[in-house]
Amino acid sequence: MATKNLNQIIEQLDTLEIEEIQQLNQTIQKYLTEREESTKKAAFHQALINSGLVKQIKHPAYQPIEERKLIQVEGKAVSETIIEERR
Repeated sequence: MATKNLNQIIEQLDTLEIEEIQQLNQTIQKYLTEREESTKKAAFHQALINSGLVKQIKHPAYQPIEERKLIQVEGKAVSETIIEERR
């Protein structure tokens, strides 16, 4: 199955423009770099566990940051109000 997919991708390369091939190359290089870093990190974590230096590796739970909307404030600037309240 993987060979079939690879052959299809290779055949489709003939239909791409030079710029598209360059963009594809950059994407593949980025993917390979990230994959290599991930593999190295996993091997490092496993070595820590095997050596007994750590019992488990905790991964932080990332929560996507929602896009914030700006609000309009009437009157003085908020920074001026904050400075006045500090005095």
